[in-house]
Amino acid sequence: MPQPLDSALADVRELLLSPELTRAVAAGRRRGFTPSVTRAEVRPVTLKAGARLQIVTDDGSRPLTRNVTPGAEAAAAIDELLAQPFGNWHVETTAVTLQLRVTKKGDAQLHRAPVASSATPQDHDREKQWLLDPGDPLFQVIGGNAAKRRQIDAFLRALAATLPKALPSSLRVVDLGCGNAYLTFAAYRYLAERVPSVQVVGVDVREDQRVRNTAVAASLGCADDVTFVAGTIEDAQLPFEPDLVLALHACDTATDQALARAVGWQAQWVLAAPCCHHDVAAQLKSRPAPAPFGELTRHAIMRERFADVLTDSLRAALLRLNGYKVDVVEFIDSAHTPRNLLLRSRRTAAPPTEAQRAEYEALTSEWGVTPALEKMLP
Repeated sequence: MPQPLDSALADVRELLLSPELTRAVAAGRRRGFTPSVTRAEVRPVTLKAGARLQIVTDDGSRPLTRNVTPGAEAAAAIDELLAQPFGNWHVETTAVTLQLRVTKKGDAQLHRAPVASSATPQDHDREKQWLLDPGDPLFQVIGGNAAKRRQIDAFLRALAATLPKALPSSLRVVDLGCGNAYLTFAAYRYLAERVPSVQVVGVDVREDQRVRNTAVAASLGCADDVTFVAGTIEDAQLPFEPDLVLALHACDTATDQALARAVGWQAQWVLAAPCCHHDVAAQLKSRPAPAPFGELTRHAIMRERFADVLTDSLRAALLRLNGYKVDVVEFIDSAHTPRNLLLRSRRTAAPPTEAQRAEYEALTSEWGVTPALEKMLP
């Protein structure tokens, strides 16, 4: 339930000045206001001079670090931060994780959750293990088993590697084929700490998923920023053309539909983790392999695995022909999932070269296949 902002900020202040603080991040902006810095991070550190509260602020051009003495100096510095019109606060202590979000009406949505595992104050040079803390309220909703945490962390690291270090002031995101949307919410939680304004839309063909995911967004206090629509990947109507397109484990040619829409939108960044690859596999099965590659497709299991590689290679090639720089990387260790490739794409708008066109045409001609994505692109 919403509560007065002053009361919620008082709770944040108490935790920021608590000896149990481990880390806090402020980001985003309230409606109609702009903070003087885009992001602030607070954590306790131990220096040669003794215990300090470290405050790192970033104005978009460079970070500024202050190490203040506990007591009156720290209290004054924290009060300065709390006076900034940030839209989100995320505070972690050894006992609790607190998430504050300011609504469009200026009220506060406040969520508290016990930490998932014991946390200790960070040493000055120790890195955070997880990009999304296991104590985040999201895990109270979706569950936080080890496999799910690993997948979310691997996804967020891939997302971080795809986006530029200097993030834009606003970001519009669509997740095509979002399913139960736990990666959708993870992307939002991660980006909302780093980008002042984030809007996310999840698309799934099932109406019951839309209803469920909308309820989850409300319970997490982000229903204004994270919305869901029921519809097909090809036809779903969105309130904006996205900067970032996600397509994570869309089955078979649904991945191609998502990539085709991303190209049509001229999305700046695309992350796709293909799932099944039946389309090209069926084409390979219907004709003999070119000599001398018969052994690659003679056995069903080998043909299936080769179809996976060929399909994603052709998808990457088509994205390059349409102005994207593409990296194909491991999504998560294959011990945790058999479908573990991720296509990370960044739009450059570079025109294709004749060599790129010739290589693609030679590959499809040699194997006698026509990828679904080729037929979907203009």
